[in-house]
Amino acid sequence: MPEPTKKDETPNGEKESVATDSSEAPMPTPEISLEVSPPPPDKDDDATTNTPSPPPPPEDANTAKKLSIELPNDSVHVSAMGRKDSVWSLGEGQAPEDLDKPVDTPPLSSLLIERPQGGSITVGGDISFVAKVEAQDLLRKPTIKWFKGKWMDLASKTGKHLQLKETFDRRTKIHTFEMHIIKAKDNYAGNYRCEVTYKDKFDSCSFDLEVKELEQSQSVDIRSAFKRSSEGHEDAGDLDFSGLLKHREPKQDETPEVDVWEILKSARPDQYEKIAFEYGITDLRGLLKRLKKTKKEEKKSEAFAKKLDPAYQADKGGKIRLVVDLADPTVELKWYKNGQEIRPTPNQRKFIFEQKGTQRILVINNCGLNDDAAYSVAAGEEKCTTELFVKELPVKITKEIEAVKTTVNERIELECEVSEEGAQVKWCKNGVEVPTGPRSRYRVKSDGLKHWLIIDDASKEDTGTFSLMASGGTSEAKVQVELKPLKIIQDLQDMTVLLGQPLKMHCEIFPGNVPGRWYRNGQLIQSNDRINILQRAKNHRLEIVNSTIHDAGDYTFVPEGYTQSLCAKIHIVDPPRVHLESLNFPDNTVTIVAGNKLRVEIPISGEPAPRVVWMKGERVILDSGHRVRAETFPDHTSLTIDIAEKEDTGNYKIVLQNEAGEAGASVKVKVVDIPDPPEVPLVTEVGGDWCSMTWEPPIYDGGSPILGYFIERKKKQSSRWMRLNFDLNKETTFEPKKMIEGVPYEVRVFAVNAIGVSKPSEPSKAFVPLAVTSEPTMLVVDDVTDTTVTMKWRPPDTIGAAGLDGYLVEYCIEGTDDWRVTNKELTEKTKYTITGLPPEAKILVRVRAINAAGASTPRTLQHSILVKEVIEPPKIRIPRHLRQTYTRKVGEAVNLVIPFMGKPRPKVSWLKEGQTVDPTQVTIRNTDCDSIIFIRKAERKHSGKYDMKVEVENHVDTAIVDIQIVDLPGPPQCVKIDEVWGGNVALDWTPPKDNGNAAITGYTIQKADKKTMEWYTCIEHYHRTCITITELVVGNEYYFRIYSENMVGLSECATQTKDSALIVKEGMQLKNPEYIDHDFKEPPKFTQPLINTFAIAGYNATLNCSVRANPRPKVIWMKNKIAIIDDPRYRMFSNQGVCTLEIRKPSPYDGGMYSCKAINDLGDALVECKLEVKVPTQD
Repeated sequence: MPEPTKKDETPNGEKESVATDSSEAPMPTPEISLEVSPPPPDKDDDATTNTPSPPPPPEDANTAKKLSIELPNDSVHVSAMGRKDSVWSLGEGQAPEDLDKPVDTPPLSSLLIERPQGGSITVGGDISFVAKVEAQDLLRKPTIKWFKGKWMDLASKTGKHLQLKETFDRRTKIHTFEMHIIKAKDNYAGNYRCEVTYKDKFDSCSFDLEVKELEQSQSVDIRSAFKRSSEGHEDAGDLDFSGLLKHREPKQDETPEVDVWEILKSARPDQYEKIAFEYGITDLRGLLKRLKKTKKEEKKSEAFAKKLDPAYQADKGGKIRLVVDLADPTVELKWYKNGQEIRPTPNQRKFIFEQKGTQRILVINNCGLNDDAAYSVAAGEEKCTTELFVKELPVKITKEIEAVKTTVNERIELECEVSEEGAQVKWCKNGVEVPTGPRSRYRVKSDGLKHWLIIDDASKEDTGTFSLMASGGTSEAKVQVELKPLKIIQDLQDMTVLLGQPLKMHCEIFPGNVPGRWYRNGQLIQSNDRINILQRAKNHRLEIVNSTIHDAGDYTFVPEGYTQSLCAKIHIVDPPRVHLESLNFPDNTVTIVAGNKLRVEIPISGEPAPRVVWMKGERVILDSGHRVRAETFPDHTSLTIDIAEKEDTGNYKIVLQNEAGEAGASVKVKVVDIPDPPEVPLVTEVGGDWCSMTWEPPIYDGGSPILGYFIERKKKQSSRWMRLNFDLNKETTFEPKKMIEGVPYEVRVFAVNAIGVSKPSEPSKAFVPLAVTSEPTMLVVDDVTDTTVTMKWRPPDTIGAAGLDGYLVEYCIEGTDDWRVTNKELTEKTKYTITGLPPEAKILVRVRAINAAGASTPRTLQHSILVKEVIEPPKIRIPRHLRQTYTRKVGEAVNLVIPFMGKPRPKVSWLKEGQTVDPTQVTIRNTDCDSIIFIRKAERKHSGKYDMKVEVENHVDTAIVDIQIVDLPGPPQCVKIDEVWGGNVALDWTPPKDNGNAAITGYTIQKADKKTMEWYTCIEHYHRTCITITELVVGNEYYFRIYSENMVGLSECATQTKDSALIVKEGMQLKNPEYIDHDFKEPPKFTQPLINTFAIAGYNATLNCSVRANPRPKVIWMKNKIAIIDDPRYRMFSNQGVCTLEIRKPSPYDGGMYSCKAINDLGDALVECKLEVKVPTQD
C-alpha cells in the first residue's frame, strides 16, 4: 500500500509540488512519507502547560507518528503550516516567525469575576468554557478575545466545531462570554487563553484542554478508511491518512490477510464496483481517486543515484547535512528553500555547499526555527524534495528566585538564571503576566543566562508570589512589602474660629513621605479654591480661607496605609442678626386678609443658634399657642396666625440672644377682609346656546365697596369652572352665551372689592340650553280618496341637540279655526294618512316637529284639499335608452325596467308582434309603478317589437320596445376571380345569406401563396363587394378568401376562391405543356414519433415529433386521452411539419401518457409517449 504523500491541492483538484521554483517547468515530485519519533518524556513537561504555544498531543513514546496537516477551509502551503498540531489554520494571527517577539499588553486589572477552567474530554465530545465580567462600573461592553497558544485568534475560526457566545444579564449587570468546542478532535488539545480589555484595563486567564482518545479497534485497513464520512465536507470520502496514522498500531511483522490494493491494481475497471462491495468499501469514488494516484509508477531517476531522505530533524542551534548522490557529476545543481533558491554568500556561514565525489552536501549551521521548512534540490530537469524539522529544546531554570521581604519605597530585584542565553521567559505575579511597558512600574533586564525583575519604588500592592516561566520549567518566590511604623510628632489641636475668619490646621508625622487624606465628619475633603491641602516632608496642613458654618465639625487626618488617625474638633461662632431686608415689605408691614392664614418667616443668623422671643406689646407669644404661635428654626423664625382676625392688627417685636450677643426688630401686621359671596343666581330665560341670569349683591362687602362681579359656568357633570368675563361686570344681570345645546349647565357669581375676590356663590339650578327645530319642509299631498288624505313632507332643515321626537299632524275644515290632532301619538315617519274625513269636504293641513324643547312652527299647506278620489290617466315613462332599438348579443341577459304612472293601480299587458308573450321564453313582472321584462339568455328568436299597454278605467297609454338580438354573420357567397392582369387581381362576391340580424359593416380579404398556403390579410373593414388586389409577386399563384363583419365581429369562417390566380410577366406568353398533375395528397404519417421523456420538476419540458401529410393536417395534443385546450400551462408549436408541446415548469401531477394526433381529409395518425416528472432531492 503506498504511503500518504504530503502535498497541497489547488481548488481545481490539481496537485502542486511543495517546494518548486516558479521559473521552472512543472515536473513530477516524488511522494514523501515523514515518520518522526516523539522525544522521550521530560520531567518538566508539566510545567510547560502554561507556555504560549500549545504542547503536542501525548503519544506513545514507542509509536512512530506520521505528520498530517488538517485544513479546515482553504489549502495552506505545507511550509507555512510547519508542525502545528491545531485544527485551525493560522488565520490573521501573529506570524510564526514573530512568536518569540514580546507582546505589549495593557496593565492588568481584575475584570474577570469568573475565569474559565481547564478540562478534559474524549475525541468527539463537547466542552464549554465560561468567563464572566462584572459591568457595574463599565460604560460599555468590554472586548474579549480567545486564543489558542500565544498567537492564534479563534474569532475567525468559528464554525461547526467552534462557537463563541455573548450574553448580558441586566439584573446582575454581568457579561457572560462562552466558548463551545463541538465534536473535539485529538489535535484540539493544548493551552488556551482568554483576554478581556476595557479602555486602559486588561485581564487574562490561561487554561488547558486535554483530549483523550476513544478506545477503538487497533486494526485499521483500507476498507474502514474508505467508508464514507457523515460530515458533509467537500473532501468527504477521501482517505483520512491523518486519522489512520493516529490510530494505527505500532508496526508489526504480520501482514494483512487480504491486500485490497493489490487486488484492485490487477483487476479490470469494470470489476472495481464488485470488489468494493465484496470488501465493504462504500466510498467507491474516493477509492478510485486514490487508486488513480497509486497507479502512477515512479520513473527511475536519471539524474540522482541517491535522493534526499524524506525528512531530517535537527536541534535548535545544531547543525544538519543534506546529502544527495548524483548519477552525472557534471550536471548543474541548485538548492531551494520553500521554493526560493539558496545562494552562497561570502560573509555568511549559514549555508555551506560541499562536494565529495558524486555527493553534493548542503550544510546548515546554527539551525533555528526559521530553518524549519521544505528543501529541494534540482539537477537539470529532475528535482527531489525533503523537509527539515527543527526541534526547540526546553529552557530549564538553573537558579531559582529567592524570596524577598522589605518595606515600602525600597528597591526590589528578583534574579533567576536559565539554561540558554537569549531565552524567552515570562514574569508573572500571582499567575498573571506582569506588564513591562514604558509606563509600567516593573522593569525586566537580562544578561546572558540571568534575568532580573526590578521594582524601583516598592509599594504594599507588590506583595504576592512572583514567578518566572520558561519552556522547561517555572520558578516561584514570595515577595512581602510592609509599611514602616508610624510616629506622631505633633497632633491636631481643637480650635474655635469666628465666622468668616481663616482656619488653619497642622500636624507632623514620621515617616515624612507618607501621603494622607483629610476628613470632616467622615466625609473626604477635596482641595478647591477655598480649601488648600499642603504636604511638606513630615508636615501636613489644611487651610480654609473664609470659614463658614459648614466648616465646623470633627476633622480627621488618616495617613495612607495606616490604621492610626489624628483627630480635632473645630467650632465656628457668629453673633445673632435679624435679616428683615430680605422680606421686601414696605415699612415692614404685612397685610393679610381676615380669615386667611398668616405665616411670616424672617431669616436669622448666629452661631450657636440664638434663642428667639416674639412679643406683642407686653404679651409673649409662645410656640405652643393654639391660633397664634411663634416657631424657631436654625436659619429663620416664623410667626403663624391660623385664622387672621381684625384684633391681630398691631406691632410684633423679635428679640434674639446667644453667647456672642443680642439683636432685635419689629414687624407690623394689618388684617383686611373680602366681601361675602353674592346670593344664588337665578336663570330667568333659556335659549338654544344662551341664557339670562340675575342675582342679589352680597350682604357684607368686606369694608370696601363692591367693584364688580365675575361669572363662571360649568357643565353639570364636570368639576371645572370656566370664567365668562375677564372685565368686571358692574350690573347684577348677565347673559352667558356660546353654550352647547342639550348639555346641562350651572352658573355662579364672585363679588370683587379692593381686597380681592369673594368666595363663589352657590351654583344655580341646573338648566339645559335647548331649541325647537325648524318647521318641516316640502309639505305636499301624496294621495286623496273619498275618506282619506295622505300627506308627505321632508324633515326640518335644522334639528337641534334635543333631537327630533316625531311629528304632529293637524287639520281643520276650511273656514274654521278648529284644528284637530289626527295622531294621538307622534309619528316618526314623514308620511301620514288622515282617515275618517267627510266626503267632498275641503280641509287645511299643517305639520309640527316635536322635540324636548317643544313644538316647532307649523308648516301649513297653502291651499285646501277636496276629499274626493281623483283619477290620474296612465302615463308610460319610457327610459331614454329604450326609445331606440335595444341591442344585445346572443347569450347575454336582457333586464328592462319601464316605469309608469296612473291611479288607481293601472292594468298592464304585453304583446309581441301582435301575439301574447310566451311566459316560458320571456319573464314579465308588474308592480304599482313599473313593469320589468327579463330574458335570462337571449336568442335571436327573442328579437322583435314588444307592445306595452297600461289601462286605468277608460284611459289607455301604450308604448313599443324594439329588441334586437344579434349574432356573428355568415361568410360571403360566390367569391370569384373576375380578372387577372399584371400584378393585380379583381375579386367579386355577394353579401352573406345570414347577416347575424345586424347590418354588414365590412369585409376582410386575405391572400395565400399556393406553395405555403399561409394566409395574410390584404385589407380590413372593406365596405364594397368587389375589390382589386395589387402588388402581387410575379410568378406566384394565389388563392383568396373573404370574411364578412357586422357589429358583433367577423364571421366564423371565410369563403375561398375555387380557382387560383397565377401572376405572369407581361409581354411573355408561355404555353405550358399539359402534364398530368401528380396527386400529392396523402394521409398523415409520423416520420419521427414521440419518445418517453424524464423531466425535472420546476424546469420546462418539451415533447417533439414530426408529421407528413397533404393537405396540412390538424394537430391535436392529448394527455391521458383528453385533449389539451386553452390550458396556459401548455404551449403548442407547429412549423414545417415539426410539432412541439412545451410544458411550463411541470410538477409530478403533469406526468402521464401524452399523445399527438394529426387529422386531415384522407385520414389520421397517432403517436404516444410517457412523461415522468422527478422532484430533485436535497442532500
